[in-house]
Amino acid sequence: MELVYSFADEYLESIATQKAYIDRPDRGSGLLDSPIDENGIGLEPTLDLIRDHVISVGLNPTSGRFLGYIPGGGLFYSALGDFLAAVTNRYAGVFFASPGAVRMESLLIRWMSNLIAYPESAAGYLASGGSVANQSAIVTARDHCGIEGVEITRSVVYMTAHVHHCIEKALRMSGLRTCIIRRIPVDDRYRMNVSALDDAVREDRASGLRPWLVVSSAGTTNTGSVDPLNEIADVAEREGLWNHVDAAYGGFFILCPEAREILEGMGRSDSIVMDPHKTMFLPYGTGALLVKDGRRLLASAHVGADYMQDTLQDTAELSPSDLSPELTKHFRSLRMWLPLKVLGLAPFRAALSEKIQLARYFHDRIAKIDGFEVGPEPDLSVVTFRYVPKSGDADEFNQRLVREIHKDGRVFMSTTLVDGRFTIRMAAVCFRTHKSDIDTAIEVVQEMVERIKE
Repeated sequence: MELVYSFADEYLESIATQKAYIDRPDRGSGLLDSPIDENGIGLEPTLDLIRDHVISVGLNPTSGRFLGYIPGGGLFYSALGDFLAAVTNRYAGVFFASPGAVRMESLLIRWMSNLIAYPESAAGYLASGGSVANQSAIVTARDHCGIEGVEITRSVVYMTAHVHHCIEKALRMSGLRTCIIRRIPVDDRYRMNVSALDDAVREDRASGLRPWLVVSSAGTTNTGSVDPLNEIADVAEREGLWNHVDAAYGGFFILCPEAREILEGMGRSDSIVMDPHKTMFLPYGTGALLVKDGRRLLASAHVGADYMQDTLQDTAELSPSDLSPELTKHFRSLRMWLPLKVLGLAPFRAALSEKIQLARYFHDRIAKIDGFEVGPEPDLSVVTFRYVPKSGDADEFNQRLVREIHKDGRVFMSTTLVDGRFTIRMAAVCFRTHKSDIDTAIEVVQEMVERIKE
């Protein structure tokens, strides 16, 4: 125990000086030189393997200078929650088996439902992440709307090109591969064009097709944009569409005043996904699905078994195993409940507000530096930008720029394509990211630009 604590303490104490990305030639292959066999090697040498070949190569999402993708935060109190969950090994799938574990998850689902103004009828569960949660939402919508058999090929789903790719994956894995997908155009801030959505739905219905699902984003991974949720809800209600919101990245920004107006309308959805392992800074493996009418989720997910008949004697609370694909249910709620109870909401609100302010700060500063082209002012905490050289191919220059940033390793940023152009993304999401980290990022970007020009 002391060895593990010392290992963790050493890691946490060194985060401020660690690189955000380490691209070693061996890529941690030394781990393979110690295969699993009959005899163990002891705890200390095993921890050395982790130190030398796991945490010292690749991305470091716990760094305040990890500004790529949408990182997890790795809260220490969440780690303690995972430790306690593993030691006590409570089965959190069925109320009969562990009433306390199930009540804890139900309490968190109710808290999230209240955040977005869902009614008491709402239900949901803590998932392993947004991908599984989004698939559960689509399966629930499919079953409720009766999209099956010959109906699938004439049923239409509406989304923008910026929706997370897990949505299309979920459609495929839910037996809806042959559904018609309409990519709705976006405005100059990469938000869904609601007029174009309205026109597409009307045209499809007039053509004998069946519009049934619209998927909007409360914070796209690509650009951080928030679709006009209230206006989309108007169309969905008028046209009888299932209205699903992917708020995996952006949903928890509802906690801070800077984002409340732009996120207004989340509660008008039929289902929504929020990921605590993103903007609640929890470790990876913590997503959440909420469905406004919980009976629809229950009808889609619940299946009984004779050997589970003992559990039916106690139905005071809906069981997560009746609402989710998982039957063996990890005690996932403890990693979320523990930091919220120990710390309260105030530091989470402050950290989220800080991330919005940092994104605006980065956007303003980079826009004023000669040669840089920036995307729209951020809705939340993602900024897109690129350098446009006075001569030569801009895409090629930015590809070289990102390679140099990654080789340097002090900061990490990711890339995407926006309107067909190679673009760099700065995502301020980690709770350890502060103004000094953003200043370092700007310095590194400028240094690498000069290095390439020379």
